[in-house]
Amino acid sequence: LIMSILLIERMDENLTESKIIEEGNEKKYVIEGGFLQSNLKNGNGRIYPEQVMDNAVNVYTNRYLVNNRAVGELEHPYEGRPEGQGIWLPNVSHKITKLEKNGTDWIGRAEICKDTSSGAIVVGLMKAGVTLGTSSRASGSVKNSIVQNDFRIITPSDIVYEPSAPDAILTSIMENKEWIIEGGVLIERDLEEIQKQVNTD
Repeated sequence: LIMSILLIERMDENLTESKIIEEGNEKKYVIEGGFLQSNLKNGNGRIYPEQVMDNAVNVYTNRYLVNNRAVGELEHPYEGRPEGQGIWLPNVSHKITKLEKNGTDWIGRAEICKDTSSGAIVVGLMKAGVTLGTSSRASGSVKNSIVQNDFRIITPSDIVYEPSAPDAILTSIMENKEWIIEGGVLIERDLEEIQKQVNTD
């Protein structure tokens, strides 16, 4: 039995850059850099094959990016949120405007939504010179540490505080627990428990 889980990934290096761009009398706040990475074992021990990643990006682009529906949130969803792992509009902080392939990486650009509550927080942090990072969120199954063809991107970029070195609490959540979709409900399970069930099925 291979179950679909919530996949949260941060780039191993801080490749995201925050910029304030002046266009006439208007200031635009943008982040850009590496959003997605394939063919390398990441910090969670997972490998995203290039073709699997490319297919998922193409689906995401056609469904969301070209239709001006590609957005991300300020931090990842909290446990027990009614909307589960999907996009929650009250927490949207930025609109993703570009995803371009560079080698086996996907370089992204996002514009901060200054008039949303979460976007205003990001703007305030950027004005203060706070370094921010991005973290992708997706769903899919993993077999022998390799992400499978059911991989689907929820957002290539949530804005997070720790771009390259998650703190102890978040590391514990990311490395020792996963989110599983069972009967349409998102629940949190220990990785050890998941592995035991996989090995006995």
